[in-house]
Amino acid sequence: MLAGLLTTSTASADAILHAFNWSYDEVKGKAAEIASLGYKKVLVSPAYKSEGNEWWARYQPQDLRVIHSPLGDATDFKEMIAALNSHGVETYADIVLNHMANESYKRSDLNYPGSAVLSTYAADSSYYNSIKLFGDLSENMLGAGDFHPAGCITDWGDPGHVQYWRLCGGNGDTGLPDLDPNNWVVSQQQAYLQALKDLGVKGFRVDAAKHMSSYHINQVFNASIRNGMHVFGEIITSGGAGDGSYDNFLAPYLSSTDHGAYDFPLFASLRSALGFGGSMNKLVDPGAYGQALDGSRAITFSITHDIPTNDGFRYQIMDPTDEYLANAYILGRDGGSPLIYSDHNESNDGNRWQDLYKRADIKGMLKFHNAAQGRSMRVMSYNDCILLFQREEVGIVGINKCGDGQDVWVDTNKHNLWWHVNYRDTIGGTDVQNISSTWHKFYLPARQARMWLKE
Repeated sequence: MLAGLLTTSTASADAILHAFNWSYDEVKGKAAEIASLGYKKVLVSPAYKSEGNEWWARYQPQDLRVIHSPLGDATDFKEMIAALNSHGVETYADIVLNHMANESYKRSDLNYPGSAVLSTYAADSSYYNSIKLFGDLSENMLGAGDFHPAGCITDWGDPGHVQYWRLCGGNGDTGLPDLDPNNWVVSQQQAYLQALKDLGVKGFRVDAAKHMSSYHINQVFNASIRNGMHVFGEIITSGGAGDGSYDNFLAPYLSSTDHGAYDFPLFASLRSALGFGGSMNKLVDPGAYGQALDGSRAITFSITHDIPTNDGFRYQIMDPTDEYLANAYILGRDGGSPLIYSDHNESNDGNRWQDLYKRADIKGMLKFHNAAQGRSMRVMSYNDCILLFQREEVGIVGINKCGDGQDVWVDTNKHNLWWHVNYRDTIGGTDVQNISSTWHKFYLPARQARMWLKE
């Protein structure tokens, strides 16, 4: 079956490396490699005062006024930004504005960072003031009046409940103290974001945006903070339009802000299409049915850090081959900024995503993505098993989810493909298509993707 479906978005959609839980020194040391692989942005883990070696401890801020954690301090952070900048790569920061650290086990008050941390500051004031972003480190940043009353979320379908009460871990856990968006809290969070901007950060990932009210988000992200920044929120949904988690949380977020967001609707479409019994028809134009975000606002992905590291989301982990095919789709298509996740096996999944950022297939996909930037997309052929689309005359992407190889015949004149030039697969490098007649056969091997780029 042939189709003439077009997408119109031609905005830049640079690939983002999510260097999850990497130290700032590690990112700095790999800056040249990251750039050579084709990444244009690097998203790093939260930069503020936090303690504890577990990955989740980075999402429990003690103090926004200094950068000091097992990942590095403000000096390391600045040096990392400079190293990335020197290779033409921008820094994005993961930020947490919904709550502060759950430290009820060691103290009962809600003064942050608390007397113990203030004493540490005072004992080495020269050092801590050298890594200070803003404020007076002799005083607490927050007090009891800056938080909502204690209470755990019980109704996860009610936006008011999710945005007002605490994220709790069960077994008597009192949860992460939920911030009230009063004038003082907002001013401190704005000062923090402005300080990161002043250091050279170019984008913000808003963690747990589902748990923040539109009022809070829009108060903090005023015009000055947003200017020149790529801001996108993390709101986990089970699907797109018609799904309760989308309709109650992600849709209102998109309508009340100008931010981008993780494209969980597209992710659900990918899981459905590529999974057993699914059809590639779902990936022809998912946005037309509300099952993908507008490309100008979408952060596309095949895995995020929350999925393997949280028991409640692990059901969303794709079969490894399906994930490989999903990466070819998000890096081959026109629409969305693709995010490639790479960790240090924090989820204990056999190093599945460790060094993913430089895996040979990802490197080839990035090459295609960057070469096709700004080129419109047209679907050439599809059925339950395959999807074949072009990025103008520059390249062709073919994906076959099924267990048998497929021949796909294409009218090359209709699709304005060039004759007598090589279109070489960037994933494997050996499959070359040289068109010499009106009808050309593209062969798609079983459970494989091809990304042919014009040489």
